[in-house]
Amino acid sequence: MFTGSIVALITPMDEKGQICRASLKKLVDYHVFNNTKAIVSIGTTGESATLSQEEHINIVMLTLELADNRIPIIAGTGANATTEAISLTKRFEKSGISACLTVTPYYNRPTQEGLYQHFKAISENTDLPQILYNVPSRTGCDLLPETVARLSNLSNIIGIKEATGDLSRINKIKELVENDFLLISGDDTTALDFIQLGGQGVISVTANIAAKEMVQICSYALKGDFVNARSINKRLILLHEALFIEPNPIPIKWLAKKIGLIKYDTLRLPMTSASNYTQLKLEKAIQHANITKY
Repeated sequence: MFTGSIVALITPMDEKGQICRASLKKLVDYHVFNNTKAIVSIGTTGESATLSQEEHINIVMLTLELADNRIPIIAGTGANATTEAISLTKRFEKSGISACLTVTPYYNRPTQEGLYQHFKAISENTDLPQILYNVPSRTGCDLLPETVARLSNLSNIIGIKEATGDLSRINKIKELVENDFLLISGDDTTALDFIQLGGQGVISVTANIAAKEMVQICSYALKGDFVNARSINKRLILLHEALFIEPNPIPIKWLAKKIGLIKYDTLRLPMTSASNYTQLKLEKAIQHANITKY
């Protein structure tokens, strides 16, 4: 269930910044229909940074309810305080959540030993499968391959979302971990190359509006058919790049509204709506990708 195209789901909000249940249901149904392999609820793309912990929990549980066992739900449970990450993780035990995605502690910039002890403490306090999440551009710290290898020896740490965009990381990690340890890309632009080098899939921002295409790319790539995979990916390259002209999830929310998947592109401050320049780039990207409107 944790291979192929996994979506880093946006959190749809109404014009007042409250959760829009109707749009969330539409998004979940869209991913079920297009055979997305799993949904990550309340990761970076889901705006975890501007939600209260109770909102965070409630949205994950609502997503689980709307999924109704049709698609696995992975809960974002990261925090920069270990006790908070443990508390959040424990709230999802026996809930039906399939796994947790746990980002490296942000802002406080722990050492490698601190990172190891952080994830070890979480692992020891839950039976839920844990997927590490390394995104140094956001967090200010980098989970190095040697530390990943140490953590891979803990029974319920099953893989890593590697979002550095550095393809050399794949071999460095693969050399140090067992074959069943999952390597999942967190960077749409390099995801196809990541899979070709031995990764098992991608946790994708692009999949929010191009679910079918991302599923096809991953399916072809995992079967070794890189001709067809690259043919589809070529259409999405401008989109992969345009989605990060401004900080995620500003562009993807604007596009999700544009194609009719959500009603509003509301974000909570300090995030603001896409600029006119970004909108023009996004329009060009979806035309090039030939994305269907809903």
